[in-house]
Amino acid sequence: MSVLLEVERIRRKVEAGEVLSDAELEALRAQAQGSEGPTPRLALAHALINAGADREALPLLEALRRDFPRDVPVMLGLARALLGLERNGDAEALLRQARAQEPGDPEVLKVLAVLALRRGEVEKAQAYVTDALARDPFDAETRLLKAELEAAELPPPAVPEEQVLRPEFTAALAGALGRARVVFRRQGKDLLVKLATGGVGRVDVGSLYAAYREAPGSAGLGPYVEALAARLGGLDSGLGAEGASLEARLRPVLRPADFEAKAVGALHRQGPARLEVFYVLEDADFVRYLPESALGSAGLTREAVDTAAWRNLEAHPAPVRPVVIDRGEVRLAESFSGLWAVAAGDGLDGARLLTASQRRLLAEQAGDEPLYGSLVRREMALVARVSDPSAWEVLADLEPTPEGIAGLFFLSDEGLTRDQAAGD
Repeated sequence: MSVLLEVERIRRKVEAGEVLSDAELEALRAQAQGSEGPTPRLALAHALINAGADREALPLLEALRRDFPRDVPVMLGLARALLGLERNGDAEALLRQARAQEPGDPEVLKVLAVLALRRGEVEKAQAYVTDALARDPFDAETRLLKAELEAAELPPPAVPEEQVLRPEFTAALAGALGRARVVFRRQGKDLLVKLATGGVGRVDVGSLYAAYREAPGSAGLGPYVEALAARLGGLDSGLGAEGASLEARLRPVLRPADFEAKAVGALHRQGPARLEVFYVLEDADFVRYLPESALGSAGLTREAVDTAAWRNLEAHPAPVRPVVIDRGEVRLAESFSGLWAVAAGDGLDGARLLTASQRRLLAEQAGDEPLYGSLVRREMALVARVSDPSAWEVLADLEPTPEGIAGLFFLSDEGLTRDQAAGD
Protein backbone atom coordinates (compact mmCIF):
# COMPACT_ATOMS: atom_id res chain seq x y z
CA MET A 1 0.00 0.00 0.00
CA SER A 2 1.36 3.43 -0.97
CA VAL A 3 2.04 6.05 1.67
CA LEU A 4 -0.81 8.25 0.40
CA LEU A 5 -3.31 5.40 0.53
CA GLU A 6 -2.15 4.47 4.04
CA VAL A 7 -2.57 8.03 5.26
CA GLU A 8 -6.03 8.22 3.69
CA ARG A 9 -7.00 5.00 5.46
CA ILE A 10 -5.81 6.47 8.76
CA ARG A 11 -7.74 9.68 8.20
CA ARG A 12 -10.94 7.70 7.54
CA LYS A 13 -10.43 5.97 10.90
CA VAL A 14 -10.09 9.38 12.54
CA GLU A 15 -13.30 10.62 10.89
CA ALA A 16 -15.08 7.52 12.20
CA GLY A 17 -13.96 8.39 15.74
CA GLU A 18 -11.65 5.40 16.11
CA VAL A 19 -8.51 5.48 18.28
CA LEU A 20 -5.30 5.10 16.28
CA SER A 21 -2.40 2.84 17.08
CA ASP A 22 0.94 4.44 17.99
CA ALA A 23 2.30 3.71 14.50
CA GLU A 24 -0.75 5.26 12.83
CA LEU A 25 -0.54 8.34 15.03
CA GLU A 26 3.15 8.79 14.18
CA ALA A 27 2.37 8.50 10.47
CA LEU A 28 -0.23 11.24 10.86
CA ARG A 29 2.25 13.39 12.79
CA ALA A 30 4.82 13.00 10.01
CA GLN A 31 2.37 14.17 7.37
CA ALA A 32 1.18 17.09 9.52
CA GLN A 33 4.76 18.34 10.08
CA GLY A 34 5.36 18.80 6.37
CA SER A 35 2.02 20.36 5.54
CA GLU A 36 1.16 24.00 5.02
CA GLY A 37 -2.60 23.50 4.75
CA PRO A 38 -4.99 22.83 7.65
CA THR A 39 -6.27 19.36 6.73
CA PRO A 40 -3.39 17.10 7.93
CA ARG A 41 -2.91 19.06 11.16
CA LEU A 42 -6.64 19.06 11.77
CA ALA A 43 -6.77 15.29 11.28
CA LEU A 44 -3.96 14.91 13.82
CA ALA A 45 -5.82 17.08 16.32
CA HIS A 46 -9.00 15.01 15.92
CA ALA A 47 -6.97 11.81 16.36
CA LEU A 48 -5.62 13.14 19.65
CA ILE A 49 -9.13 14.07 20.80
CA ASN A 50 -10.38 10.58 19.87
CA ALA A 51 -7.65 9.21 22.15
CA GLY A 52 -8.69 11.47 25.03
CA ALA A 53 -5.67 13.78 24.66
CA ASP A 54 -7.70 17.00 24.46
CA ARG A 55 -5.03 19.05 26.22
CA GLU A 56 -2.40 17.98 23.70
CA ALA A 57 -4.75 18.77 20.81
CA LEU A 58 -5.71 22.23 22.09
CA PRO A 59 -2.47 24.15 21.27
CA LEU A 60 -2.37 22.54 17.82
CA LEU A 61 -5.92 23.70 17.14
CA GLU A 62 -5.27 27.17 18.56
CA ALA A 63 -2.32 27.52 16.15
CA LEU A 64 -4.55 26.39 13.26
CA ARG A 65 -7.15 28.97 14.28
CA ARG A 66 -4.51 31.71 14.11
CA ASP A 67 -3.38 30.51 10.67
CA PHE A 68 -6.89 29.93 9.28
CA PRO A 69 -9.24 32.17 11.28
CA ARG A 70 -12.26 31.70 8.94
CA ASP A 71 -11.94 27.95 8.37
CA VAL A 72 -15.13 26.38 9.76
CA PRO A 73 -13.70 22.83 10.19
CA VAL A 74 -10.87 24.35 12.23
CA MET A 75 -13.43 26.21 14.38
CA LEU A 76 -15.35 22.98 14.91
CA GLY A 77 -12.20 21.06 15.85
CA LEU A 78 -11.24 23.73 18.39
CA ALA A 79 -14.80 23.74 19.76
CA ARG A 80 -14.63 19.97 20.16
CA ALA A 81 -11.40 20.20 22.17
CA LEU A 82 -12.85 22.97 24.34
CA LEU A 83 -15.93 20.85 25.05
CA GLY A 84 -13.66 17.94 26.01
CA LEU A 85 -11.96 20.23 28.53
CA GLU A 86 -15.37 21.40 29.82
CA ARG A 87 -14.79 24.95 28.61
CA ASN A 88 -18.38 25.11 27.39
CA GLY A 89 -18.64 28.89 27.29
CA ASP A 90 -15.57 29.27 25.06
CA ALA A 91 -16.85 26.48 22.80
CA GLU A 92 -20.27 28.11 22.48
CA ALA A 93 -18.77 31.48 21.52
CA LEU A 94 -16.70 29.80 18.80
CA LEU A 95 -19.70 27.83 17.51
CA ARG A 96 -21.77 31.00 17.24
CA GLN A 97 -19.02 32.54 15.10
CA ALA A 98 -19.00 29.47 12.88
CA ARG A 99 -22.78 29.52 12.53
CA ALA A 100 -22.81 33.22 11.67
CA GLN A 101 -20.29 32.46 8.92
CA GLU A 102 -22.03 29.27 7.68
CA PRO A 103 -25.65 29.37 8.94
CA GLY A 104 -26.67 26.15 7.22
CA ASP A 105 -23.65 23.96 7.98
CA PRO A 106 -25.05 20.75 9.55
CA GLU A 107 -21.71 20.02 11.22
CA VAL A 108 -22.03 23.24 13.24
CA LEU A 109 -25.61 22.35 14.14
CA LYS A 110 -24.55 18.89 15.36
CA VAL A 111 -21.95 20.28 17.76
CA LEU A 112 -24.43 22.87 19.01
CA ALA A 113 -26.87 20.03 19.68
CA VAL A 114 -24.24 18.17 21.71
CA LEU A 115 -23.53 21.31 23.74
CA ALA A 116 -27.26 21.82 24.38
CA LEU A 117 -27.62 18.22 25.54
CA ARG A 118 -24.69 18.64 27.91
CA ARG A 119 -26.49 21.61 29.48
CA GLY A 120 -29.79 19.76 29.75
CA GLU A 121 -31.41 21.99 27.12
CA VAL A 122 -33.35 19.19 25.44
CA GLU A 123 -35.71 21.30 23.33
CA LYS A 124 -32.86 23.35 21.97
CA ALA A 125 -30.92 20.16 21.12
CA GLN A 126 -33.97 18.78 19.28
CA ALA A 127 -34.28 21.99 17.25
CA TYR A 128 -30.63 21.82 16.18
CA VAL A 129 -30.96 18.15 15.21
CA THR A 130 -34.16 18.79 13.22
CA ASP A 131 -32.47 21.65 11.36
CA ALA A 132 -29.38 19.55 10.63
CA LEU A 133 -31.45 16.64 9.29
CA ALA A 134 -33.45 18.97 7.05
CA ARG A 135 -30.16 20.02 5.43
CA ASP A 136 -28.56 16.55 5.34
CA PRO A 137 -31.12 13.79 6.03
CA PHE A 138 -28.60 10.99 5.46
CA ASP A 139 -25.95 12.11 7.98
CA ALA A 140 -25.37 9.12 10.26
CA GLU A 141 -24.23 11.12 13.30
CA THR A 142 -27.25 13.43 13.18
CA ARG A 143 -29.64 10.49 12.82
CA LEU A 144 -27.98 8.86 15.82
CA LEU A 145 -28.46 12.04 17.85
CA LYS A 146 -32.13 12.10 16.84
CA ALA A 147 -32.59 8.47 17.90
CA GLU A 148 -30.95 9.14 21.26
CA LEU A 149 -33.20 12.13 21.88
CA GLU A 150 -36.32 10.10 21.05
CA ALA A 151 -35.41 6.93 22.90
CA ALA A 152 -33.72 8.15 26.04
CA GLU A 153 -35.75 8.95 29.13
CA LEU A 154 -34.08 12.23 29.73
CA PRO A 155 -34.39 13.74 33.22
CA PRO A 156 -35.86 17.23 33.53
CA PRO A 157 -33.41 20.09 33.12
CA ALA A 158 -31.20 20.33 36.17
CA VAL A 159 -31.68 23.22 38.54
CA PRO A 160 -28.66 25.49 38.05
CA GLU A 161 -26.12 24.96 40.80
CA GLU A 162 -25.27 27.80 43.09
CA GLN A 163 -22.43 29.65 41.39
CA VAL A 164 -20.06 30.77 44.12
CA LEU A 165 -16.80 32.46 43.19
CA ARG A 166 -13.73 32.09 45.35
CA PRO A 167 -13.84 35.63 46.85
CA GLU A 168 -17.46 35.04 47.91
CA PHE A 169 -16.49 31.67 49.42
CA THR A 170 -13.57 33.21 51.32
CA ALA A 171 -15.71 36.04 52.68
CA ALA A 172 -18.41 33.58 53.80
CA LEU A 173 -15.81 31.38 55.52
CA ALA A 174 -14.29 34.37 57.31
CA GLY A 175 -17.73 35.30 58.62
CA ALA A 176 -18.39 31.74 59.79
CA LEU A 177 -15.02 31.58 61.57
CA GLY A 178 -15.81 34.83 63.35
CA ARG A 179 -19.20 33.54 64.51
CA ALA A 180 -17.52 30.33 65.72
CA ARG A 181 -15.02 32.45 67.71
CA VAL A 182 -12.09 30.93 65.84
CA VAL A 183 -9.08 33.25 65.80
CA PHE A 184 -7.65 33.37 62.31
CA ARG A 185 -5.68 35.53 59.89
CA ARG A 186 -5.31 35.55 56.11
CA GLN A 187 -1.73 35.21 54.84
CA GLY A 188 -1.46 35.14 51.08
CA LYS A 189 -3.33 32.09 49.83
CA ASP A 190 -3.39 30.49 53.26
CA LEU A 191 -5.48 30.77 56.39
CA LEU A 192 -3.70 30.78 59.76
CA VAL A 193 -5.90 29.34 62.52
CA LYS A 194 -4.98 29.84 66.17
CA LEU A 195 -4.88 26.57 68.08
CA ALA A 196 -5.82 26.20 71.73
CA THR A 197 -2.37 24.72 72.35
CA GLY A 198 -0.79 28.02 71.34
CA GLY A 199 0.38 26.99 67.89
CA VAL A 200 -0.97 27.84 64.49
CA GLY A 201 -2.64 25.61 61.91
CA ARG A 202 -2.14 26.53 58.25
CA VAL A 203 -4.90 25.84 55.74
CA ASP A 204 -4.82 26.34 51.96
CA VAL A 205 -7.93 28.39 51.07
CA GLY A 206 -7.72 27.23 47.46
CA SER A 207 -7.98 23.60 48.58
CA LEU A 208 -10.97 24.40 50.77
CA TYR A 209 -12.70 26.15 47.87
CA ALA A 210 -11.96 23.25 45.50
CA ALA A 211 -13.39 20.80 48.05
CA TYR A 212 -16.54 22.92 48.30
CA ARG A 213 -16.95 22.97 44.50
CA GLU A 214 -16.56 19.18 44.35
CA ALA A 215 -18.76 18.37 47.36
CA PRO A 216 -21.70 16.20 46.22
CA GLY A 217 -25.12 17.36 47.30
CA SER A 218 -23.85 20.44 49.08
CA ALA A 219 -26.53 22.06 51.22
CA GLY A 220 -25.45 25.51 50.07
CA LEU A 221 -22.69 27.94 50.90
CA GLY A 222 -23.99 29.02 54.31
CA PRO A 223 -24.37 25.59 55.95
CA TYR A 224 -21.17 24.39 54.31
CA VAL A 225 -18.93 27.15 55.70
CA GLU A 226 -20.56 26.89 59.14
CA ALA A 227 -19.66 23.19 59.30
CA LEU A 228 -16.19 23.92 57.92
CA ALA A 229 -15.59 26.61 60.56
CA ALA A 230 -16.50 24.12 63.28
CA ARG A 231 -13.97 21.66 61.89
CA LEU A 232 -11.27 24.30 61.60
CA GLY A 233 -11.94 25.33 65.18
CA GLY A 234 -11.16 21.79 66.26
CA LEU A 235 -7.88 21.46 64.40
CA ASP A 236 -5.96 21.16 67.67
CA SER A 237 -8.16 18.37 69.05
CA GLY A 238 -6.19 15.32 70.00
CA LEU A 239 -2.84 17.07 70.38
CA GLY A 240 -2.90 16.75 74.12
CA ALA A 241 -1.89 13.38 75.48
CA GLU A 242 -2.09 11.14 72.43
CA GLY A 243 1.52 10.04 72.69
CA ALA A 244 1.94 6.94 70.53
CA SER A 245 -1.05 7.73 68.29
CA LEU A 246 0.36 11.21 67.66
CA GLU A 247 3.74 9.75 66.70
CA ALA A 248 2.09 7.45 64.16
CA ARG A 249 0.58 10.43 62.31
CA LEU A 250 3.75 12.53 62.07
CA ARG A 251 5.40 13.21 58.70
CA PRO A 252 8.33 15.49 57.76
CA VAL A 253 8.12 18.17 55.04
CA LEU A 254 10.81 20.35 53.47
CA ARG A 255 10.21 24.08 53.42
CA PRO A 256 12.34 27.10 52.43
CA ALA A 257 14.42 28.91 55.05
CA ASP A 258 11.95 31.78 55.47
CA PHE A 259 8.97 29.53 56.14
CA GLU A 260 9.24 29.94 59.91
CA ALA A 261 7.62 33.36 59.62
CA LYS A 262 4.61 31.77 57.89
CA ALA A 263 4.12 28.89 60.34
CA VAL A 264 4.45 30.68 63.66
CA GLY A 265 4.91 28.30 66.59
CA ALA A 266 5.37 25.19 64.43
CA LEU A 267 8.11 22.77 65.43
CA HIS A 268 10.99 22.65 62.95
CA ARG A 269 14.72 22.11 62.60
CA GLN A 270 17.42 23.01 60.12
CA GLY A 271 17.41 20.68 57.14
CA PRO A 272 19.75 20.04 54.20
CA ALA A 273 20.59 22.51 51.44
CA ARG A 274 19.43 25.61 53.35
CA LEU A 275 15.98 24.11 53.81
CA GLU A 276 13.96 23.61 56.98
CA VAL A 277 12.28 20.40 58.17
CA PHE A 278 8.77 20.95 59.57
CA TYR A 279 6.43 18.28 60.89
CA VAL A 280 2.83 17.78 59.83
CA LEU A 281 0.09 15.49 61.07
CA GLU A 282 -1.39 13.11 58.52
CA ASP A 283 -4.80 14.53 57.66
CA ALA A 284 -7.04 13.99 54.65
CA ASP A 285 -8.24 17.59 54.53
CA PHE A 286 -5.79 20.00 56.16
CA VAL A 287 -2.08 20.69 56.39
CA ARG A 288 -1.59 20.61 60.15
CA TYR A 289 1.83 21.68 61.37
CA LEU A 290 2.80 20.30 64.76
CA PRO A 291 3.02 23.20 67.24
CA GLU A 292 6.08 23.15 69.46
CA SER A 293 3.83 23.77 72.47
CA ALA A 294 2.24 20.33 71.98
CA LEU A 295 5.41 18.43 72.89
CA GLY A 296 4.99 18.64 76.66
CA SER A 297 1.41 17.43 76.87
CA ALA A 298 2.14 14.62 74.40
CA GLY A 299 5.24 13.50 76.29
CA LEU A 300 7.46 13.86 73.21
CA THR A 301 10.87 15.38 72.59
CA ARG A 302 12.11 17.08 69.44
CA GLU A 303 14.30 14.08 68.71
CA ALA A 304 11.41 11.65 69.15
CA VAL A 305 9.22 13.68 66.78
CA ASP A 306 11.94 13.79 64.12
CA THR A 307 12.67 10.07 64.41
CA ALA A 308 8.99 9.10 64.23
CA ALA A 309 8.25 11.41 61.31
CA TRP A 310 11.06 10.06 59.13
CA ARG A 311 10.31 6.46 60.13
CA ASN A 312 6.69 6.90 59.06
CA LEU A 313 7.67 8.46 55.75
CA GLU A 314 10.22 5.72 55.10
CA ALA A 315 7.38 3.20 55.23
CA HIS A 316 5.38 5.01 52.52
CA PRO A 317 7.46 5.67 49.39
CA ALA A 318 5.71 7.14 46.36
CA PRO A 319 5.56 5.66 42.85
CA VAL A 320 8.13 6.97 40.36
CA ARG A 321 6.59 7.92 37.02
CA PRO A 322 8.22 9.14 33.77
CA VAL A 323 7.05 12.65 32.87
CA VAL A 324 7.52 15.36 30.26
CA ILE A 325 7.39 19.13 30.62
CA ASP A 326 4.94 20.64 28.13
CA ARG A 327 4.70 24.45 28.13
CA GLY A 328 5.51 24.60 31.81
CA GLU A 329 3.06 21.82 32.72
CA VAL A 330 4.17 18.44 34.05
CA ARG A 331 2.49 15.55 32.23
CA LEU A 332 2.86 11.78 32.42
CA ALA A 333 4.97 10.26 29.65
CA GLU A 334 4.16 6.96 27.99
CA SER A 335 7.81 5.97 27.63
CA PHE A 336 11.32 6.99 28.69
CA SER A 337 11.74 10.75 28.78
CA GLY A 338 14.77 11.37 31.00
CA LEU A 339 12.56 13.01 33.63
CA TRP A 340 10.77 11.34 36.52
CA ALA A 341 8.33 12.47 39.18
CA VAL A 342 7.98 11.27 42.74
CA ALA A 343 4.30 12.05 42.91
CA ALA A 344 2.18 10.85 45.82
CA GLY A 345 0.58 14.30 45.73
CA ASP A 346 0.46 14.69 49.52
CA GLY A 347 3.08 17.44 49.82
CA LEU A 348 5.69 15.07 51.25
CA ASP A 349 7.49 14.10 48.05
CA GLY A 350 10.41 16.49 48.53
CA ALA A 351 11.19 14.90 51.89
CA ARG A 352 10.79 11.44 50.34
CA LEU A 353 13.92 12.09 48.27
CA LEU A 354 15.88 11.72 51.51
CA THR A 355 14.49 8.27 52.40
CA ALA A 356 16.22 5.01 51.52
CA SER A 357 13.00 3.37 50.33
CA GLN A 358 12.35 6.18 47.84
CA ARG A 359 15.94 6.14 46.61
CA ARG A 360 15.62 2.44 45.84
CA LEU A 361 12.53 3.08 43.71
CA LEU A 362 14.33 5.92 41.95
CA ALA A 363 17.31 3.68 41.22
CA GLU A 364 15.00 1.13 39.58
CA GLN A 365 13.86 3.78 37.12
CA ALA A 366 16.79 6.17 36.72
CA GLY A 367 19.71 3.90 37.57
CA ASP A 368 22.01 4.01 40.56
CA GLU A 369 23.70 7.32 39.80
CA PRO A 370 23.57 10.92 41.09
CA LEU A 371 20.44 12.88 40.30
CA TYR A 372 19.28 16.46 40.15
CA GLY A 373 16.06 17.13 42.00
CA SER A 374 13.55 19.96 41.63
CA LEU A 375 11.00 21.05 44.25
CA VAL A 376 9.35 23.78 42.17
CA ARG A 377 6.01 21.96 42.53
CA ARG A 378 4.94 21.29 46.11
CA GLU A 379 2.69 18.41 45.01
CA MET A 380 5.59 16.43 43.50
CA ALA A 381 9.38 16.14 43.30
CA LEU A 382 11.01 16.01 39.87
CA VAL A 383 14.34 14.33 39.11
CA ALA A 384 16.77 13.90 36.22
CA ARG A 385 20.14 12.24 35.86
CA VAL A 386 23.17 14.45 36.33
CA SER A 387 24.62 12.77 33.24
CA ASP A 388 21.69 13.98 31.11
CA PRO A 389 22.04 17.77 30.65
CA SER A 390 19.22 17.97 28.12
CA ALA A 391 16.84 16.69 30.82
CA TRP A 392 18.02 18.59 33.88
CA GLU A 393 18.26 21.85 31.95
CA VAL A 394 14.49 21.55 31.43
CA LEU A 395 14.11 21.31 35.20
CA ALA A 396 16.39 24.31 35.70
CA ASP A 397 14.16 26.40 33.42
CA LEU A 398 10.91 25.35 35.11
CA GLU A 399 9.31 28.27 36.94
CA PRO A 400 8.32 27.53 40.55
CA THR A 401 4.74 27.86 41.71
CA PRO A 402 4.12 30.16 44.70
CA GLU A 403 4.33 27.12 47.01
CA GLY A 404 7.37 25.63 45.27
CA ILE A 405 11.08 25.98 46.03
CA ALA A 406 13.30 27.45 43.32
CA GLY A 407 16.60 25.97 42.18
CA LEU A 408 18.09 22.56 41.50
CA PHE A 409 19.30 20.19 44.20
CA PHE A 410 22.05 17.61 43.89
CA LEU A 411 20.85 14.25 45.19
CA SER A 412 23.40 11.59 46.05
CA ASP A 413 24.08 8.97 48.71
CA GLU A 414 25.23 11.79 50.99
CA GLY A 415 21.85 13.53 50.83
CA LEU A 416 20.58 16.77 49.31
CA THR A 417 22.73 19.81 48.52
CA ARG A 418 22.22 23.01 46.57
CA ASP A 419 23.77 22.78 43.14
CA GLN A 420 25.77 25.76 41.98
CA ALA A 421 26.96 24.28 38.68
CA ALA A 422 23.40 23.88 37.42
CA GLY A 423 22.64 27.54 37.86
CA ASP A 424 21.14 27.64 41.35
